[in-house]
Amino acid sequence: MDRSDISYFEEIAGSMNKKRVRYLVVGGVAVNLYGIERMTADLDLIVDLEESNLKKFISAMKELGYKPKVPVKAEDLISPAKRKEWIKEKGMKVFSFYHPKHPFRLIDVLIEIPVDFETAYAKRVKTKSSDVITPLASVDTLIRLKEIAGRPQDTADIYHLKRIKGEKQK
Repeated sequence: MDRSDISYFEEIAGSMNKKRVRYLVVGGVAVNLYGIERMTADLDLIVDLEESNLKKFISAMKELGYKPKVPVKAEDLISPAKRKEWIKEKGMKVFSFYHPKHPFRLIDVLIEIPVDFETAYAKRVKTKSSDVITPLASVDTLIRLKEIAGRPQDTADIYHLKRIKGEKQK
């Protein structure tokens, strides 16, 4: 990741923190922040899918200029019925936001959380960059998420995450 990537992540985290959004950074960025170098093109998030939390999240996205990648309103993300419809009819796993001035800055939000959010949030690891605290999914949560996803990159990430976990336990 270069400095512009980090500053864009800090900007997003800072905005969400100000609004007290309950979220966790997962995916490739979380893996990078644990010290495992790998390419990633987006910021993957688990956001508490509770209505008031999603409203705060969408407000943060709008204030930063992010828009849904698909032709729907951002507020549609709030509806559990809409999320279920997207999963069933479109096989959707994430709701993506992009920035019109920076189209490669993508934010993917899981629309169905495959782990218990409360447990994952309680186990979060807080990292600090500049003056911004970013909540990361714990190594154990990341491993579980990657086991569920099961892609080749996830298998490699699991290997490295288990090494990190082993080193921390020593």
